[in-house]
Amino acid sequence: MEPPMDPSGGEQEPGAVRLLDLPWEDVLLPHVLSRVPLRQLLWLQRVSRAFRALVQLRCPALEELDLTACRQLKDEAIVYLAQRRGAGLRSLSLAVNANVGDTAVQELARNCPELQHLDLTGCLRVGSDGIRTLAEYCPALRSLRVRHCHHVAEPSLSRLRKRGVDIDVEPPLHQALVLLQDMVGFAPFVNLQV
Repeated sequence: MEPPMDPSGGEQEPGAVRLLDLPWEDVLLPHVLSRVPLRQLLWLQRVSRAFRALVQLRCPALEELDLTACRQLKDEAIVYLAQRRGAGLRSLSLAVNANVGDTAVQELARNCPELQHLDLTGCLRVGSDGIRTLAEYCPALRSLRVRHCHHVAEPSLSRLRKRGVDIDVEPPLHQALVLLQDMVGFAPFVNLQV
């Protein structure tokens, strides 16, 4: 008798269980995978097509997602996420992901109309084009984090500031006045409401 094959096509050890033979719907989904952080499920998604289906079953109405410092994350993955699960997304952190750029931000803006909080801190490829698209397509946006996004210019942020969006980067005039205040050392005499 030949040993059974595992799903990858190799031989399986006697007594081992095949991944596809596990009780997915009645045991694994509700009792095991429901406790696995979504970030780890997304990593597992790269490993197997079966996990792609699991992610879709696990989060049919995705509202919050923290993908901070996922070094392998690229625009294509964010575009995939936005197009398939973006409609109800309200909060997303892509902080410290150097491979995320304007393409991902623009697709998020077009597909995530309910987006309220977006953290792009340290996303070095994000620029003003992505921010302008956010301003155009995300009317619910309340907070935006763009510190260390060196290609984001103030004109792209001004439309969001006018709408009252909380942005973690100070406007240039305010930065200049604070710097002047620090240099001169006359804090009580500097009027910051110029």
